[in-house]
Amino acid sequence: MHWPPIIASRAATLQVTFIVAGRSAGSILTFGEITRVENSGGIQASLSGRYATALFELARDGKAIDSVGKSLESIKSALAQSGDFSQLTTNPLLSRAAAAKAVAAVAKSLKVDALTTKFLGVLAQNRRLGELNAIIAAYAALASAFRGEATAEVTSAHALDQKQVDALKAKLKAKVGRDVAVAQKVDPAILGGLVVRIGSQMIDSSIRTRLNTLANAMKG
Repeated sequence: MHWPPIIASRAATLQVTFIVAGRSAGSILTFGEITRVENSGGIQASLSGRYATALFELARDGKAIDSVGKSLESIKSALAQSGDFSQLTTNPLLSRAAAAKAVAAVAKSLKVDALTTKFLGVLAQNRRLGELNAIIAAYAALASAFRGEATAEVTSAHALDQKQVDALKAKLKAKVGRDVAVAQKVDPAILGGLVVRIGSQMIDSSIRTRLNTLANAMKG
């Protein structure tokens, strides 16, 4: 995949503010900071969770939960497929203006929706692009909860295709009694099989765990 070149810029800092109508200052997103809503637990306990919550509230009020979710999935795929894009999000030497311009170009090439594009600009100006994967995961969890779905974090050695994901969703739905959204994670270290986590429950059928179990049994 070809990505637009990063262009350095000395232009004045672009200012973008998201304001949710009828909300308090705690719902304002600015380049300088995102006002933190005090919450000792749950998603908002983390920095990425607070960004995700702010984006979700904006998407919900704008009836754009699904479109933002699709855009975030496109960004997640791009991060996994493009080394250039991934490096852009973690490069500490890149100026805020250059990062904002580059990420805007990437968003345009991915046909990302307007709200998510502005949000990426906020992350660039706040030097929080490195939080993208965590923000995307937190947003997906919020969207799933809003729809009444359970969220399963599924780790596999290789990316699952859509048929495999659909089959897994059906099995998990039968187990938990409601629709399940699947958040995929690839970790070659598990060698094969799956590790599925739903809330505090975990099902580990990975080859790595099986081998470890066998090795421990043989020691006895």
